[in-house]
Amino acid sequence: MGKAGHIGQKLSSTLASTGVRSVFLHPAEAVHGDLGRVGPGDVILALSNSGSTEELLRLLPLFKRMGVPVVALTGDADSQLAKGADVVLDIGRIEEACPLGLVPTASTAALHAVGDALAMTLLRSRPFGRDDYALLHPGGKLGRSVLRVFELMRTGRANPLVVDTARLSEAVVVMTNTPGRPGAACVVDRDGKLEGIFTDGDLRRLVERGHQDFHVPVREVMGKRPRCITPETLVLTAAAQMRELRVDQLPVVDVEGRAVGLLDVQDLLAAKFF
Repeated sequence: MGKAGHIGQKLSSTLASTGVRSVFLHPAEAVHGDLGRVGPGDVILALSNSGSTEELLRLLPLFKRMGVPVVALTGDADSQLAKGADVVLDIGRIEEACPLGLVPTASTAALHAVGDALAMTLLRSRPFGRDDYALLHPGGKLGRSVLRVFELMRTGRANPLVVDTARLSEAVVVMTNTPGRPGAACVVDRDGKLEGIFTDGDLRRLVERGHQDFHVPVREVMGKRPRCITPETLVLTAAAQMRELRVDQLPVVDVEGRAVGLLDVQDLLAAKFF
């Protein structure tokens, strides 16, 4: 209830964001049907600095009847809440920062800190990695920080591939007709392994030099040994490479060197990396 309830909502949110299913149960609403949110296998985290919050104490016999264990976060280890709980996390008696000594300030900060410590201890006790975190945080800066290239790269028909024996004119057609018009074509051998890349910039430079023979094999005019990335590369890392190299595309290759995708600067702009 009250300020401790707000801390409870934050703790529930932290648990959920780290893969622990959690819901905030308001004590007053619980006795009017919201107890249906509680079931076998659940654990109740009960927050009350005084440990004497009437609405919370009313629920203890019900939790016991349901067979649900209660962990109490309280500042009074001798309170009714502590005595009725299965486990007690005692924050100790804390003097409030309020000049009246009444407004919950320091005590709520302590509840907040202990709640976060509990969530982080739980996180360390089970398998939960960066990929799991990314799955639960697809939006915003947090989501972008753990996004992998395979989640943004162009694949299938959107991956512009041309064999190294193809004529330059065929490469230009591929660049033009590929969905999304990436402005580049990855040049591969007959096994699909990356040999080079040909871009709009390469085409402009050829025209500027007076090159008019579009029947030459693309391997004669392609950029050889281009910098490339893997599907598991962090998109942040790939974006940094693009800025450093001043390129608009990076081929994506698998462990065998096959061109499995293309990362285009437009993909990064759409995902707000730039």
